[in-house]
Amino acid sequence: MKEGTKIYFASDQHFGAPTNKESFPREQRFVRWLEEVRKDAAAIFLLGDLFDFWFEYKTVVPKGFVRVLGKLAEIRDSGIPIYFFVGNHDLWMHDYFEKELNIPVYHDNKIFTYNNKTFLIGHGDGKGPGDKGYKRMKKVFTNPFSKWLFRWLHPDIGVKLAQYLSVKNKMISGEEDVKFLGEENEWLILYAKRKLETKHYDYFIFGHRHLPMIVDLPQESKYVNLGDWIGYFTYGVFDGTTFELKEYKN
Repeated sequence: MKEGTKIYFASDQHFGAPTNKESFPREQRFVRWLEEVRKDAAAIFLLGDLFDFWFEYKTVVPKGFVRVLGKLAEIRDSGIPIYFFVGNHDLWMHDYFEKELNIPVYHDNKIFTYNNKTFLIGHGDGKGPGDKGYKRMKKVFTNPFSKWLFRWLHPDIGVKLAQYLSVKNKMISGEEDVKFLGEENEWLILYAKRKLETKHYDYFIFGHRHLPMIVDLPQESKYVNLGDWIGYFTYGVFDGTTFELKEYKN
């Protein structure tokens, strides 16, 4: 990292939920954040569920989100690295970001090192013990045959159907109050502790839980959940020495 630069992290914007019109102010707010952090960003990490639903047909992507896509392209073209990790709502992302925006897309955790600090980064869905129902469902959704079948639906039908099912998620509609379950019941914390048994990481950075938190782990490691851009508008920033969670209020 060059002196004076920072690494930024954000997750779970869920643009398009519950509708494109209703999520538009959140999209505008996120674009303002991107414009601000680009001034000193060494890199920007987006940890999944940027969209509430995303599917790439061979020649079609979902309508909308032109402002955030344009801003990402502009920042990437300026030379700032951007890394995208798919979440459970946009797990059908393929190569559109890579080809059109020059943004690498990761479908699983990846290790990065900055200033001798090691980061294990991912969206966080399906990790740790429990949640077996979702893990089985994810195998079905990511199966090439399932994607092939869905691709045969006309986009007007397929996208509308998927958006309808997606906003049924109580967490996204605001009907579910996300609460900290305690270290012994938070699957991602248990996952991080298990990973530390075989390798040291300074930071585990995840999204998915929609609950901003930094939890101290053994070996002076930390588990970070970035929160979301629905109710918290939080993001992570690493200045080369320390990691902080901040709220974007503009």
